[in-house]
Amino acid sequence: MKSVAAALRYQCGFGNHFATEALPGALPEGRNSPQHCAYGLYAEQFSGTAFTAPRHSNRRSWLYRIRPAAVHGEFLPLEAGWVTNRFEELTPSPNQLRWDPLPVPRQATDFVAGLRAIAGNGSPDAHGGCGIYWYVANRSMRERFFYDADGELLLVPQLGSLRIATELGRIEAGPQEIVVIPRGLRFRVELLEREARGYICENFGAPLRLPDLGPIGANGLANPRDFLTPVASYEDREGEFELIAKFAGRLWAAPITHSPLDVVAWHGNNAPYKYDLRRFNTLGSVSYDHPDPSIFLVLQSQSDTPGVDGIDFVIFPPRWQVAQDTFRPPWFHRNVASEFMGLITGVYDAKAEGFAAGGASLHNCMSGHGPDAATYEQALRADTSRPVHIAATMAFMFETRTVIRPTRFALEVRQLQKGYSRVWRDLPKKFSPDWVAPAKRASRRRAVRRR
Repeated sequence: MKSVAAALRYQCGFGNHFATEALPGALPEGRNSPQHCAYGLYAEQFSGTAFTAPRHSNRRSWLYRIRPAAVHGEFLPLEAGWVTNRFEELTPSPNQLRWDPLPVPRQATDFVAGLRAIAGNGSPDAHGGCGIYWYVANRSMRERFFYDADGELLLVPQLGSLRIATELGRIEAGPQEIVVIPRGLRFRVELLEREARGYICENFGAPLRLPDLGPIGANGLANPRDFLTPVASYEDREGEFELIAKFAGRLWAAPITHSPLDVVAWHGNNAPYKYDLRRFNTLGSVSYDHPDPSIFLVLQSQSDTPGVDGIDFVIFPPRWQVAQDTFRPPWFHRNVASEFMGLITGVYDAKAEGFAAGGASLHNCMSGHGPDAATYEQALRADTSRPVHIAATMAFMFETRTVIRPTRFALEVRQLQKGYSRVWRDLPKKFSPDWVAPAKRASRRRAVRRR
C-alpha cells in the first residue's frame, strides 16, 4: 500500500485551468492523451459540461490515474435511508416552515449514512432543480467512497470540521467555510472532530459560478482569488472497498478492490474547491433603505432564462448597518422565488428567537415572511442616526426559481416547529387615520413649550 498525499496546499482562483502533479513528470506536455503515459498511468477525461459548451462555461479536467474509473464491480441498489429525490410524493403547502437543529445520532454514522433529504425540486434526470439535505455524522468514512452522478454538491458545515479526500486532492473545511464538489467526483469524508453537522445543496443544473457584478464594478462580493482548489495527491491502496453512487435519485453500491482516489496528476477546471465565507466583501446601502438579498449573492447556477437563476447561494454575514431613517432588518416580503434558510452561527437579525444555529426555515413562493414581532418592535425603537455592527453571525439561503417541496422526513421529523407562523400573530394593528409624522410631533411639542 502506498499513499502520497501532499501537505494540504491549495491553488487559488475561481474556475481557473489548473495543472498539478504529485510525482514529477506525471503530467504530459503538449497533449492530453499520449500513447504511453508516464509511470504507466491511464489518461481519463472528467467532463462536467457538454463537450460543445461555450469555452467560458466549459468544465473539464484530464486525470492521470493508476486505474481508470471504470474498474469496479457491478452496482446493485442500496437501501437509501433518508436519501430521496421523490419531491412529488407529497403536496407542498404555502405554510411557512421552520426546524430546530437535527441531533447527531448516537449510533455510528458516517457522512453517507447521515444524509437526510429535507426538500427539493426538479429532477436529476432532466438536470434541473436541486435537492437540499442535512448531514449528520460521528465517524469518518472508512473503507468506502461516494460520488453523486445527479448533481454538484455544495457543502455548508455548521458543526465540526471535515477533511474531504477527493480524486483531485484533499480539502479541509469547517463552519463558515463551504466546499463544492463537482458532479461525479469520488471522495471520502473524514471527521476532524467527534461530531459533524451541516447542510448540502445538490445542484442538478448548470455548475455554480460567480455572479457578474454589473454596476457594482470590478470588485466586491466573493473575490475569485479567495477560492482554493487542492493540489494533486493520490492513494495506491488495494483491499476490499465499497463504492457508493447516487444515480437517478437513489443510492447504489459496488465492490471495488482499490482506492479510487488514485489520480497522480491532473489539469483542467472541473475540480473541487473551498471558500471562506468570512472573506465575502459585503456591500450595502450607505444612505437609506435595505437592499434586496441579491447584494449578498456568493454563487449562482444559471438557468436558461436570462436574469433568473436555477439556484442562488446567498449569505448574511457580519456587517455594518448605517442607513438612516430606515427599517434596518430585512423587510416583510413575498417573493416569486422560494427560500430555504439555514443558520451557521450566531443570531439572524430578522429573528429574535426560535431560529437556532443548525436549524432551517422554508418560505415558498409568495408565502409572506419577514421579521418576527419582537424584532419588528425593536427596529421601530432603534436609533438610526448611529451605525450598528451586526457581529458574530452567519446565515445563508438556498434560493430557487421553482417551489421547494419538503420530503416526508422533513414534515414528520420532531424537529419541525409547530405553530411557527405565530411569530407574526402578535404584530399589532398600528393604523391611525390621524397619524402625524414623528418630526411634526416633535415640532408641535417645541411650539407648545415656546408658548
